[in-house]
Amino acid sequence: MPRPKLEVADIFRAHGAAYRRDHAGHLNLPQLKVMSAIEACRTAALGGHVAACTKCDHQHVAYNSCRNRHCPKCQGAAAQGWMQARMEDLLPAEYFHVVFTLPAQIADIAYQNKAAVYGLLFKASSQTLLTIAADPRHLGAKIGMTSVLHTWGSAMTHHPHVHVIVPGGGLSPDGARWTACRPGFFLPVKVLSRLFRRLFLEGLIRLHKAGKLVFFGDLAKLADPDTFAAHLAPLRKAAWVVYAKPPFGGPEAVLAYLSRYTHRVAISNHRLISADADTVAFRWKDYRIKHGDRMRIMHLSTPEFIRRFLTHVLPSGFHRIRHTGFLANGIRRERIKMIRKLLEVEAEANNNADEGQTVDTDERDQSQPCPKCGGAMIVIETFKRGQTPKSRAPPWEDAA
Repeated sequence: MPRPKLEVADIFRAHGAAYRRDHAGHLNLPQLKVMSAIEACRTAALGGHVAACTKCDHQHVAYNSCRNRHCPKCQGAAAQGWMQARMEDLLPAEYFHVVFTLPAQIADIAYQNKAAVYGLLFKASSQTLLTIAADPRHLGAKIGMTSVLHTWGSAMTHHPHVHVIVPGGGLSPDGARWTACRPGFFLPVKVLSRLFRRLFLEGLIRLHKAGKLVFFGDLAKLADPDTFAAHLAPLRKAAWVVYAKPPFGGPEAVLAYLSRYTHRVAISNHRLISADADTVAFRWKDYRIKHGDRMRIMHLSTPEFIRRFLTHVLPSGFHRIRHTGFLANGIRRERIKMIRKLLEVEAEANNNADEGQTVDTDERDQSQPCPKCGGAMIVIETFKRGQTPKSRAPPWEDAA
């Protein structure tokens, strides 16, 4: 895919300094680090290398990537490496996609308490699936799942939700057999929604009682227990959105889907259309339009665009991809081996798979063939942060 003409990095480099100056004291350290990383990505500020073709005289300079998980330019390669490590986990079963979404009244609280509330969202959604699946009236099995946190809508508004990919079946209580769900149907959505609502609200109240929630601005009044309880009261009867999408076509479709979702950021560079000191224009999907082309163009003031992007910066050390049940990190390989034995299928060979493996963006660039003759490229020089290469090579236009 060719490099987009406009990138989030371009907007940050041109207008980030002014935004930081105008919002001094209102940006936290993770947000400042993300801005700095994206601005420096693929520039001399991070160093790089000079590669030369072994067949012709072509040379080019490639600057190092920032590898920040919020950088639109770095996540493509990271996703591919992660997917390679997940290939051996796939089972010959239907896979289902379940989405758990927080109501707007909770989303406001989540924004001021990201680690606590996002963590509770993971816990409540996974526990909901594990509990209902274990119920003999439904599946009666111990299931496994991969959950991915997204905090944005297409317009980059704050919309926290978890995408859960789960095989359509699980281990029997005694672990002696594989119990498959009915074809095309996993678990009842209404039952999932009610339990998710109860588990989440109970967990949120526990966090409040333990003093683990903070409130600012318009939400400051929620620090009072009675006011907080009154705020949650209507949510106990409201329908919470739990959406079960149709099953995937097969394991290959699961991989294709996950590769798009696991390392997605608030907006990709390819959705950007234009930007200047006043306005940023980008494509977004309007889900309110039921028929016809749902893709529209949104215009935001440049400061508002930056604000929305930074809304989705996660706390340092917070894991946005989590594995639960028989796919939990500590037991996954053993359980997958057991399940494959029960299903009498062989594991697919994947010599490159390794836990936590990623494809280094800079190593990927070094392995690309010569753009002129297709010959092999070799690194003839490396240079550190802030240095310039000694070789006379024109800057290389990085592939996105």
